[in-house]
Amino acid sequence: LAEVRSKTIAVDPYFLVEQNVIQNKPALHIMQQSSDDFFESGFLKAMGISLSYSFLDGMHLFEYLLRDFMNTEAFTDPKGVIALHDCCPYAHKMTTRDVENAPSEAWTGDVWKLIPILQQYRPDLTITVLGCKPTGLVLVSGLNPKNRTLSKAYDQIVEDWKDVTLEAYGVEKFYDLFDYTPVEEIERSDYALFEWVRLPNEEALKPGYVSP
Repeated sequence: LAEVRSKTIAVDPYFLVEQNVIQNKPALHIMQQSSDDFFESGFLKAMGISLSYSFLDGMHLFEYLLRDFMNTEAFTDPKGVIALHDCCPYAHKMTTRDVENAPSEAWTGDVWKLIPILQQYRPDLTITVLGCKPTGLVLVSGLNPKNRTLSKAYDQIVEDWKDVTLEAYGVEKFYDLFDYTPVEEIERSDYALFEWVRLPNEEALKPGYVSP
């Protein structure tokens, strides 16, 4: 959060901020509430905000991430990018839906399901899976804020997928759904995927304020 140079909105039920996180940002809104409550509040509409880049990393249950994706896309510029964290688990134990007994060292829950769900219901989207350690980073582009396919099918999607485990779905089947894109490839392209999202170099690369 401290490194971001653009206008920023941060949403989380509980923040612990112990450093200067606004630095030279033009604006920073910190919303201490659940993402569902945040979207229901109407803040984005009231402020006339169109999102450009969003990083979704909340409750690691697929129905939560699916709602966050739907709500985020509805307020994102079509040229924007939405990033989904922790969708590529490397062990079955970390995919449990048992929040109370989730492993402390690494827990992705079952948000891996977003990849096949988006491929099934939203083939119009472009899904780029970066090979970021330890559990990947999914970049979704080609967005359509007016598309309501997911919201209309939400209850059915949850019903169909809630009891599906990665073991039952098939590890090989899951990893055959996509190819990892090396981060170096994104760098070599001069971050073409973020051409519209990113700040001009003179803004993004200038020295920022560093608190003592």
